[in-house]
Amino acid sequence: MGEMVILDSVLQAVGETPVVRLNRIGRELPHTLLVKLEYLNPSGSVKDRMAIFMCEQAARRGELRPGGTIVENTSGNTGMALAMYAAVKGYQCVFTIPDKMSQEKINQLRAFGAEVVVCPYDVPEDHPEHYVNVAKRIAEERPGSFYVNQYHNQDNITAHQLTTGPEIWRQTEGKVDYIFIGAGTGGTLSGVGRFFKSAGLPTKIIGVDPEGSIFYDLFHRGEPGEPHPYQVEGIGMEIVCQALDLTVVDDFVRVGDRESFLMTRRLAREEGLYCGGSSGAAVSAMVRYMAEIEEEGPKVALAILPDHGSRYLSKIYNDQWMREHGYLD
Repeated sequence: MGEMVILDSVLQAVGETPVVRLNRIGRELPHTLLVKLEYLNPSGSVKDRMAIFMCEQAARRGELRPGGTIVENTSGNTGMALAMYAAVKGYQCVFTIPDKMSQEKINQLRAFGAEVVVCPYDVPEDHPEHYVNVAKRIAEERPGSFYVNQYHNQDNITAHQLTTGPEIWRQTEGKVDYIFIGAGTGGTLSGVGRFFKSAGLPTKIIGVDPEGSIFYDLFHRGEPGEPHPYQVEGIGMEIVCQALDLTVVDDFVRVGDRESFLMTRRLAREEGLYCGGSSGAAVSAMVRYMAEIEEEGPKVALAILPDHGSRYLSKIYNDQWMREHGYLD
């Protein structure tokens, strides 16, 4: 028997997620394609890293006090990470979520004891019922509230600069040439980018944006594109986020819902990787991009797989839903 290692709480199980080689997808390419399994974090997504870090920093500054209430607008994953943290630390939590998100996410938030307020997805960002504005209003009205503000909170970036970036570097022994990361708040992309750029490393940082989001145009044209609805969850945005630092990003790729979802299903069936739609988007972008690079010789590329497939059983892994939306022939 080895030495017994007991964690003080589930929060200590966050991070140090494995990096795995893809064996079938993209095997026609001369490159090594890797994925980092962020969906193996305890609440099921990459958001565990920044949720805990943002709350700990807020508690240190006195913004989050004992017995307080954590309030946030979320597409589900940040909410789950915050709810896990609140359960361990004894905080209340209230989340606003757009109605396009899967019912599984809403149910999982409630499983942790969170209060969930479902808001309409297709309203403009200045509308009082927009989920961000509802969260801000709740935080103002409830005494002892801490509004997390993940889209603009700089601790979101720092969390990934301190953990995710160094892990990738260490796990690939410094040999990773390209890293593909979907941009939601922009925290993972910016934090990993800052780590590699501040260390003077040559690794290329590539953002992945769904069609309908503004980041691709913001990067390539310097101004946000016209947003329109899309189905992939957890990445893309209709507003410019201060947790996105484009100065540490080398390129941006755009992917559609259909290719994202079909790749997500392939990851489960061909690689045994049970992940969500934003993972399919990142891998689809990686395969397409690496097929087109003009550099000589084999390269090493890595994509972040942000969340767990169990959140999408009623959608991506449901043949009927996929057919109704025209994603399956």
